[in-house]
Amino acid sequence: MRILISGICGFVGSALARALLQADPTHEICGFDNFIRPGSESNRDDLKKLGVKLFHSDLRAGSDIEALPACAWVIDAAANPSVLAGVDGKMSSRQLVEHNLGGTLHLLEYCKRHRAGFVLLSTSRVYSIPPLAALPVQAVAGAFRPTLAEPVAGLTASGVNETFPTAAPVSLYGAAKLASEALALEYGETFDLPVFVNRCGVLAGAGQFGRADQGIFAYWLNCWLRRRPLKYIGFDGLGHQVRDCLHPRDLAVLVQKQLAAPRLPAGDRLLNVSGGTASALSLRQLSQWCTDKFGGQTVASDPKPRPFDLPWLVLDSAKAARLWRWQPETKVTGILDEIAAHAQAHPEWLELSAPL
Repeated sequence: MRILISGICGFVGSALARALLQADPTHEICGFDNFIRPGSESNRDDLKKLGVKLFHSDLRAGSDIEALPACAWVIDAAANPSVLAGVDGKMSSRQLVEHNLGGTLHLLEYCKRHRAGFVLLSTSRVYSIPPLAALPVQAVAGAFRPTLAEPVAGLTASGVNETFPTAAPVSLYGAAKLASEALALEYGETFDLPVFVNRCGVLAGAGQFGRADQGIFAYWLNCWLRRRPLKYIGFDGLGHQVRDCLHPRDLAVLVQKQLAAPRLPAGDRLLNVSGGTASALSLRQLSQWCTDKFGGQTVASDPKPRPFDLPWLVLDSAKAARLWRWQPETKVTGILDEIAAHAQAHPEWLELSAPL
């Protein structure tokens, strides 16, 4: 099967390419990247050695996508992943939408032309901010936990499920991804194309680029090891905010199943994909792990909140478990050990993969 991966030289795209080839060496993987992210060049030679065919193309340019060879499936792993994109002054809001929504449109037009299936990697940040920000929480063992007097729609003991509200505001980033989801599912229905939408928690693992918006777990470990300044931002300024994490190779297991699946009802094609409560950590707990591994250091505190920050966001992936018999295999300790080993073996990683 020939598979096209957008953003293939990014952390997630390259990890998926490797995992899919390991699962089925008969796959023919090709992909494209615009190489604007620091660190993406580091994956080029490794992928070429695996037989991956690479193209230098920009997702925002429809003519670039039109020139790519026909493939049976497209996996969209290209996006600006920052919830602050379009509002932090590093890129314009228009650039964000052109990349995260316009790029999806170009790929869907490609799928329509070549009768290809489409897998969209979406995000937990499509869920509505106000009800998440308003969740009552208390700090227990260094981490926030919800303390609900009454049930909340879409929230289970295992986290936020697919029925949780997605009404605005969700951030410009979340809105662009939510619109991409709707567009992908509509293209699938209108043009009879197989489409899957996977809402991912924080993806983490070795080789993730050295920026907080690329993945807070890898960023924190690399900075801690190099004794770079770190800061707890927002809420109580103590680092109690919580996210879950997932290794891309576990995501690849699900994607492999989806590539081989028969046509499914529309309601079964949108899933949360996450490590869930078993992988959830606060920044303070992550700091304790780093202290045990690398030795202690002081983390600064700034209680002032940033836009769109949340005290607790953990996804419930029970639907994926029920429909696909899918469960993540890589434990959070395994993910952190892997990141630590990579950080120790690559002392230049922050300089290589983070912007100046």
